Amino acid sequence: MKNPFGGMGGLGGLGDMAKMMSAARDMQGKVEEFQKSLEAITVTGEAGAGLVRVTATAKGDLTGLEIDPSIFVPSEKQVVEDLILAAIKDAQARATERAQSEAQRLAQEMGLPPGAVMQIALTVADALDRRGRHAAQAG
Repeated sequence: MKNPFGGMGGLGGLGDMAKMMSAARDMQGKVEEFQKSLEAITVTGEAGAGLVRVTATAKGDLTGLEIDPSIFVPSEKQVVEDLILAAIKDAQARATERAQSEAQRLAQEMGLPPGAVMQIALTVADALDRRGRHAAQAG
């Protein structure tokens, strides 16, 4: 009777499985490096022709806010608030764009389809987030 799992008897496929597991570990390591690299990359969003500038990591964490003092006029409070929100949204959009660009570069280096690394990174981030919430609830 032919072995339905191929090749070299009952345990012949274990070598292929070990290669697959090794490749999966390598990919996981690269995805984790990718996520860490996003924390080191910064982008700047702005509004009002640069009157309000927001700095964020490519991961989307806001790290800085600069406001030109010339816009601190009490009657312009709403305008300042709108400019701050617009600058934050611009920084977040730039962060997302940069993260996708970095993911595409990594996918190309790994020989994967363009969206694969970003999808893997999101899956890993979600799993880490769930693990963190679970640990917090248990503690």
